[in-house]
Amino acid sequence: MVVEKYNLDEMFKGWFIGNFEPSLYKTNEVEVGVKKYKKGEFENPHFHKIATEFTVIVNGIVEMNGIQYGENEIIKIVPGVTTNFKALTDVITVVVKLPGANNDKYEQD
Repeated sequence: MVVEKYNLDEMFKGWFIGNFEPSLYKTNEVEVGVKKYKKGEFENPHFHKIATEFTVIVNGIVEMNGIQYGENEIIKIVPGVTTNFKALTDVITVVVKLPGANNDKYEQD
């Protein structure tokens, strides 16, 4: 058997497991991604009605809802909790969403 090789830059915004294209393992059970942000990039406030999201800060510093998180910290966001995201430095995160519910991202004003 040959080991397969892929490149994260070819994935959909860093997501490589889940129900989207391309995906190395297409499933609705989970989503997994390695997300890269440049200093100053942000995501508007949003929440999930179904999924719980786990974000690991691999390196860098982020701010979510006015709280700073850094390297090796893990943030668990349960359904219904609104959060935003801002990269205070260049950042790499690993994000796991359970389940990988399609269309489960709701923007807040």
